[in-house]
Amino acid sequence: MRSTKIKHNFVFQSTFNMDSKDYLKDITEIKNIMNRSSRFISLSGLSGILAGIYALIGAAVAYYLVLNNDREQLILGSTIFNYILIDLFFVAFFSIVTAIIITTRKAKKNGENFWDTSSKRLLINFLIPLVTGAVYILIKLSSHHHGLTGSLMLIFYGLALVNASKYTIGYIRYLGITEIILGLICAMLPGYGFWFWVAGFGFLHIIYGALMFYKYER
Repeated sequence: MRSTKIKHNFVFQSTFNMDSKDYLKDITEIKNIMNRSSRFISLSGLSGILAGIYALIGAAVAYYLVLNNDREQLILGSTIFNYILIDLFFVAFFSIVTAIIITTRKAKKNGENFWDTSSKRLLINFLIPLVTGAVYILIKLSSHHHGLTGSLMLIFYGLALVNASKYTIGYIRYLGITEIILGLICAMLPGYGFWFWVAGFGFLHIIYGALMFYKYER
C-alpha cells in the first residue's frame, strides 16, 4: 500500500514538473510574441552601413565645396550654404530610401509586416526630437550662430534614436547614446564640428550596421 502511494506521488510529481515546464515554455512563447508584436522589426545592418557610406561621400563633397570656395562665407542664404544643404538632402534621401527598400525586403523574407502600428510609433517618436532639432538649428543659423551646428545635429539625432529605440530591436539605443556623447564632446570643441559629424554620421553608422549584420543577418 505504501509502495503504491509512493509510486502515485512520484507519477504526480513528474506530471506536475512536466506541466510546469510546458507552462513556463508557453508563457515564454507568449511573452516573445507580445514583445515582437509591440516592436518594429530590427532595421537592416546593410542599410546602416550604406547610410554611413553616403554620409562619408556627402562629407567629402561638402569639404571640397568649402575648400574651393574663397569668395563668400558659409552663412545662411549664401550659395555655398545652399549647395551644402542640397548635399545633406541627398545624403538623407538616399539613406532613407535605402533603409526602406532593404528593410521591406527583409520583412517580406521573414514574413513580417513592414508598415504596422509599431513602425508608425517608431517613426513618430523618431521624428519628434529630429524635427525639433532641425527647427532649432535653423533658428540658430538665422541668428548667425554656426559654431555648434555639428554638435546639435549629433545630439538631436541621438535623442531621436533613443526615443524611437523602445519600438525596435537591435542596437539603436546604444547608437543614439553614443551620438549624444559625441555631440557633447563636439560642443566642447566647436572648431572640429565637421570631423565629429563625419565620425557620428559616417563611421558610427558603419560600425552599427556591421554589428547588426553580424548578429542578426550573417
